[in-house]
Amino acid sequence: MTDFARTYGGSLYELARDEGLTGKILPELELCRRILEETPEYMRLLSTPALTKEARRRAVDESFGPQVHPYLAGFMKLLVDRNSIREFPGCVRAFRERYNEDNGILEVTATTAVELTDAAREKLIKKLAGMFGKRIVLEARVDPAVLGGMRLECAGRRYDGTVRDRLDRIERGLRETVL
Repeated sequence: MTDFARTYGGSLYELARDEGLTGKILPELELCRRILEETPEYMRLLSTPALTKEARRRAVDESFGPQVHPYLAGFMKLLVDRNSIREFPGCVRAFRERYNEDNGILEVTATTAVELTDAAREKLIKKLAGMFGKRIVLEARVDPAVLGGMRLECAGRRYDGTVRDRLDRIERGLRETVL
């Protein structure tokens, strides 16, 4: 995430927090981010210098204005004015990080070889909540290449307890062994 995204996303968060709107604006931000990711040609349109800023601002109003809070629409137009709409995903990430921090939420990604059962998912959430003292938002991913075990990613750290990781460490150890 760039300093620009951290600063602007953080500023939007502070405004929303001061107005008691963080819970309303966060899902709208995520929706807009998803739309922009799924339609890269629209992102290019909002970034192109061939269109005037006013035309790009109108495009934001027509596409998002009626569906999102005026603060969010204004924020997107501000990014268009500054030719920085491509920073929008980073701004969303900065907003979400601040929201999570203020609300005691920890986002965790768990990668396993097979899909977690509901019981295993709930047990993992309960265990992590006890360890970190936060409410856990778990994203479960399946990657058969891990072979077994689990890899957790949270708070910028990776905890790898997969069979693949163990095999890789054994292989590195064997390569380094002098015979």
